[in-house]
Order: sequence, then structure tokens, then C-alpha cells
Amino acid sequence: MSPEKPINTPLLLRSTINCSFRVLILSILLGLMIFWGTDGFDTFHKDSTIFNLSPTKPHQDFTQNLQQLTPTNPLTLNSVSTESHSGYSSTLLSRWIAPGGSPCKDSITDNIHIHGLDNINRNIELSTGDIHEYVIQSLDSSGNPRCLGGDYFETDLSSATWKSRPPVKDFGNGSYLITLHVHPDFAGDFNLTVILLFSNYQGLKLSPERFAIDKTLRTVPIKFKKLNSISTVGLPELKQCKRSDYLTDVWAGRWTRHAKNEKCVISNDGRYRCLNHDYPCTRPWCDGRLGVLESNGWVYSAHCSFKLYNSGLVSDSDLVWNCLNNRWLFFWGDSNHCDTIRNMLNFILGYEFGVVSRRFDMNITNPRNGSQSFRITNVFNGHYNVTGNYQGLNSLYNIGYRRFLTDYFSRERVPDTIIMNSGLHDGVYWPNLRRFIKGATDAAAFWAGVLEGVGRRNVAVPKVVYRTTVATGGYARKLVFNPSKMEAFNGVFVDKLREFGVIDYVVDHFDMTYVWHYDNRCSDGVHYGRAPAKMRWRDGEIGHQYFVDLMLCHVLLNLVCSN
Repeated sequence: MSPEKPINTPLLLRSTINCSFRVLILSILLGLMIFWGTDGFDTFHKDSTIFNLSPTKPHQDFTQNLQQLTPTNPLTLNSVSTESHSGYSSTLLSRWIAPGGSPCKDSITDNIHIHGLDNINRNIELSTGDIHEYVIQSLDSSGNPRCLGGDYFETDLSSATWKSRPPVKDFGNGSYLITLHVHPDFAGDFNLTVILLFSNYQGLKLSPERFAIDKTLRTVPIKFKKLNSISTVGLPELKQCKRSDYLTDVWAGRWTRHAKNEKCVISNDGRYRCLNHDYPCTRPWCDGRLGVLESNGWVYSAHCSFKLYNSGLVSDSDLVWNCLNNRWLFFWGDSNHCDTIRNMLNFILGYEFGVVSRRFDMNITNPRNGSQSFRITNVFNGHYNVTGNYQGLNSLYNIGYRRFLTDYFSRERVPDTIIMNSGLHDGVYWPNLRRFIKGATDAAAFWAGVLEGVGRRNVAVPKVVYRTTVATGGYARKLVFNPSKMEAFNGVFVDKLREFGVIDYVVDHFDMTYVWHYDNRCSDGVHYGRAPAKMRWRDGEIGHQYFVDLMLCHVLLNLVCSN
């Protein structure tokens, strides 16, 4: 055997140093890649690119090259639709992990072209009562059409008496379909606003704020005209909501205004009693007394309208209390439920109450009739520890927390109705979409097991209502619980709850809050129902609007008390 070559110690030392240095550099680069692409450790996602916000070329540079605008199998991401969420999670996940290809994966949307609305040298007039659809094409910073979807457009169609969110469907190839519709009762001058909040699914990241674009791409003046009686032909009648109307997973609502007190000022208790308490609703947009909403004339309606309950009217008070008597409402969700319960007690049931805690369990007695009472339970799901935050559905992996919840449904008497939501805390906790889908699947399986256990004991199984998470407002639009992520998480959780047969009904609070989410007049960013107070609010003004959450209270009672 030939002798080994002598070891060159200086050379070995230099090689070791060089190798260590290379490993260190590679480690730093890998760490940066993981940090900047925190959407997951199980895949490097296509959207971990840096924004290029350089000026865009004129739209006419690209329109001649545009070919396919309406591919099959669209995915409704930031749109309102009456279709089921079946398969939503898998479709969204496949879009999110799609590798794309050059130039798709390396481009970011910088502008858009709206076919039929851009480059029109005349005033735009549209007919009321009709559905008007337009194709939006996303453009990169060079004015070229993009060939991947995932852009999150905030859309708003507003006039002095109308606020709605036009639906947007993502076709997954850089093109989108926006739908406009205005009822003939509200003909007039409107503005269509399109804001690009995030591109390329960037809003789903764990740390999305640095990727937020928040750029107003279009503000289009449109006159909606009522064309004699033609505009009302074929329009479905807007009826008061019944239980079957809550089977729809995603709502397409609007806020309409039917009165306005120009001189309304905040009272010393922080409330806005702009209209007389008995000011009537304008049918078919609501039923009852519009003044009780304290919204200065605004009211929400969707594919149906809602009754507004007046605690000052004996007939309305008796109706609600007769409905709730001997019932048990069980709330499971984020801290918005604390506000909703308090507002329901104070504004609708005439039961004065202060702070509703994260864990709350109380029998409520009718102040006008001591023989009537019902029970409300509230369990916070932002963390398994009542003082903690930012766990969301992950709380259910805590054994003690699961046992605590299960115990409510293991007794001789169980809740009649469960009102649940996933909560804003999920937006903080889950590092990527894939992990949240897993968490939502396990959460749905847990609740399916709880309800199955109730049924096995021949006890009446509670009806389950999913209340979608709010659209975060103002400054919070860019944060970790931004509207893009919350809408996706809403869709995923509803999909999984449906898959396991857990939920019976849906109340789309995301749609209800959306038109008010552009600033902080109606929210502190994450809560729409904070108690009235004559003090400085987050936006610098004295007082704040609380009627959006109060509307939710009426919507929930319309369901709970429906025949």
C-alpha cells in the first residue's frame, strides 16, 4: 500500500476557513430567503418578490396583444357570490402554490385596464336594474398584461344614498370580472373606485405590511339612469329574510340611505340620535323603525332585508323576548362578540349592561317581565388562555381548552344556538395558507365530534351559525389580518365547516363591514361595535359610529327568531 500524502496544514486551514465562510454566507442568504418568504417552510412561494412601482405605460400599448379574457372555472376570491364554498380551499391552495413561469412569476401588478370603462371620451351612463360586467386586465410596471391572478382589488360603488362592493372574480390568468348593479330606486351620480391593496397573493403572507400597495387605480364617475319602467322589469322582489336565506355562504349586500339629519351631533353619552327613535323604515329595504339603528339613515340589506327591533315598542320587545325566553345562545369567537352581546343587550333588549368579558356566562332576565329569561355564554377563541392573544383556531390543540368547550355540550342541557367565527387572531398566528387549511380542518373535525356526541345522547343538536370575520379598517387594512387574508380565511373555514356538516347558517359580517373599512370612522381597525363614548377616537374625531355592529345584532336576531 502506497504511503499517504503528507497533510499540508496551511492549505487545510485556508480551505476550512473558505468553506466555513461560504457556509456562513449561504446560511445568511437562506435565512433572508425564509424571512422574506415567510408564507411557508414547506414551499418557496412564487410571490416572494419585491414590488416594482415604476410608472406604467399607456394602456393602449397592450390592448392589441390581449387574447384570452374569460378562462373556465373562475375562482371567486374577493367577490360576493351566492355559490357554495365547496372546494374553495383546494382551489385557492392550488392557485397560491402555482409556480407560474417567466414572466408571470417575476412580475407584480402596477396598474389595470378596464375594458369598456377606460379611454372613453364621454360621460359614462348606465341603466339601473341591469347587471353590467367589465373585464379588468392587470398590468405590470411596463404596461404588459400579467398572466397570473391573486391580485386583491378593493372595489367601491358609492353615491349619496348607496354603498356597495362590486363583486370581482379572479380567473387566475391576470384577468378579472367586475360586476356593477344599482337598484332603480337609487338612480343618480356614482363613483366606482378600484384600489390595488395587494398583488400576487401577497396579503396572505405572515408579514404582509411591507408588500401592501394600497394604490387607487381608478375613480370612475358613472351616472346610473332609470330608463322609465324598463329598469324595474324582471327585478326580483326584495323580501324580509327568512331562515332559508341564511343558507347562502357569501352575501352581495349594500347599504342604502333613506334619511339624513344634517345637524346631527354626538350626545354626551357618545350616541348619535340623529333621527327620531320611531322614524320608519322605507320598504322593502328594512322593516320596523330605522331610527333605532342610530345610523343617520343608513341600513343594510342583502338578497333579503331585515326587521329592525325597537326596544321602546312593547310589540317589538315582546316579540324578541318571547323568542329568546328559555333559550341558550353560545358565542365562540374573537372579541367582536363581546361588543355584539353588549350592544344586543343595551340597544335591542333594553337590558342595561356594561362590559362583556371574553368568558361570559349569564342568565338575562327581561326587565319588563321577570318570568322571562335566557342564557348567553361567550367563549373567546383568540387564545386558550383568556388573557392571551393571537392563537385563533390553534387554541383547539390545547387539551384543557378542548375539554372546557366540550363540557358545555356534555350536560343534560346544551345550547340551542352556536354563533361562531374564526377571528382576527388566526391572521396573526398561522404562517401560511397551507397551515391554516390544516388548522381549519382540525377545528371543523373537533366541532363535528362535539355535535355528534350531543346527538348520540338523544339531545337536540344546536343550530350553528358562522359569522364571518370583519373586514379590518383604516390602518389595519395593510396588517397581518388584512381584508385579503380574512376573506380567504373566511372562505376556507366555511368550506371546512360545510365539509364536516357543522354549520347550518351563515351571516356574512365581512360583507356588512366592507363598505365602511376604508377609514376608522366606524371601527378602531378591528372592532366595529365599541361602546359609544364622547371621547377622541382613533381618527382624531370626537366619538365614533357603532351602527355597523348594531346592524349585525338585528341580523342575528332575524335568524334566531325566524319561524
